[in-house]
Amino acid sequence: MNQSSFDATTPLAAELQDLTRRRKALQDSKAPLPATARVIAVANQKGGVGKTTTAVNIASALAHLGATVLVIDLDPQGNASTALGIDHHGDIASIYDVVVGTTDLADTIVPSPDHPNLLCSPSTLDLAGSEIELVTMPAREHRLSRALERYLGSDQGARVNYVIIDCPPSLGLLTVNAFVAAKEVMIPIQCEYYALEGVSQLVRNIQLVTSHLNPDLRLSTIVLTMFDSRTNLAHQVVADVREHFPSETLTAVIPRSVRVSEAPSYGQTVISYDKSSPGAVAYQEAAVEIAHRGATN
Repeated sequence: MNQSSFDATTPLAAELQDLTRRRKALQDSKAPLPATARVIAVANQKGGVGKTTTAVNIASALAHLGATVLVIDLDPQGNASTALGIDHHGDIASIYDVVVGTTDLADTIVPSPDHPNLLCSPSTLDLAGSEIELVTMPAREHRLSRALERYLGSDQGARVNYVIIDCPPSLGLLTVNAFVAAKEVMIPIQCEYYALEGVSQLVRNIQLVTSHLNPDLRLSTIVLTMFDSRTNLAHQVVADVREHFPSETLTAVIPRSVRVSEAPSYGQTVISYDKSSPGAVAYQEAAVEIAHRGATN
């Protein structure tokens, strides 16, 4: 390969220079801790948009920045638990037991091997049938909210700075429980065709919950995921989302990344798997941005 291929004007060289600059900026960055715990529901009923990946990697990045973060895996698939290296077989106390009222939230929480500040209340397959059980229960929309309030009001919960709730890819009772428990909603949007499809319905549901069940809830954050800088379509989607949600959309954009896809198979987030990879850098930038936004709200 000749010397000209390493010229700083080539796209690859420019990309590497930019990545090096961003890594350096992250080393010097600080993330303020919120005065009270921020409870954020990560939701999108459209599957395959990077919802769980975003939830666990934002949580891990915040933990590495010094925050204590609790991830509540409210998705029956349990992918967030897997990514955090947490056992989630049927014999353990899980978020299902909390929702149906048989166990306190504190009794389900385990630390993730990813980071000592990263905690998880895991999911099990039992959660898949919980929506049917919830239908006949009193205060069915408030089950998670009340359990979380009790936990955050305890000595054990007082140290938690962020609660990240990974919602199922649907708009059922589990997602409504997450919305009632949360103060903020984060929506990951894939940089692909039909990216905004379904988001309007999700926003309407957030407005309904705000009107009838949780007046403190707001759409605070939109994360653009699976960005491919080589395609015009991805750039157009970014522009469209920023036009529709100018204040909610993060500056940081999450690229398509092999490392991000590989990490869960090792029971890790990409932050611990390969902290210097482009995907990990982007998630760390997003976490810093989220932390600063919370400090100024």
